[in-house]
Amino acid sequence: MRSTTLPFPVTAARKGARTREAILATAVNLASRVGLEGLSIGTLAEEMRLSKSGLFAHFRSKEHLQHEVLSTARTLFIALVAAPALKVPRGEPRVRALFERWLDWSQADFMPGGCLFVTAAIEFDDRPGTLRDFLVESQRDWLATLARAARVAMEEGHFRAGLDSEQFAHDLYGAGLAYYHATRLLRDPKAPLRARQSLANQIALARR
Repeated sequence: MRSTTLPFPVTAARKGARTREAILATAVNLASRVGLEGLSIGTLAEEMRLSKSGLFAHFRSKEHLQHEVLSTARTLFIALVAAPALKVPRGEPRVRALFERWLDWSQADFMPGGCLFVTAAIEFDDRPGTLRDFLVESQRDWLATLARAARVAMEEGHFRAGLDSEQFAHDLYGAGLAYYHATRLLRDPKAPLRARQSLANQIALARR
């Protein structure tokens, strides 16, 4: 069985759970390369050199597999980006930590084809259903996290009173997506510098 690994155990340590974890790790890796639409029980079975019937017992359908992959990616995002950043001191330092960890996320080794949320958004933005609903919820949660961090920065006196925290989150979100496309599509070597300059510009405006 050929598989990859995730940066931390997503499930419990029982044998069955470890098998499922290995499957999901490979599925996340594969989906980042071929997209969620390219991911199926058949393609995953071929990647792992397992029988389709064995994988079917775990996921039952292509849509269920896709949903589990997105759920795993969200769990990883929370553990690797949001949770560590929220341990950073309140205010501007936390805003910076959230953004920096988000930049790191888009280059994660376990997603060699790029961020699953970006590719899935392109695939499902105009397709109503449970997968689109999950993506929308995940991205709204992230925007809410950025906006909440901006409000906390106001409370701490780091950002000016009356700042539109939702607009701040929107602009920071745009800077993160621009960084993603600059690195992966344009191969711009200055992409990290430009992304951090965007953050600095946003913070400077928020301080006034």
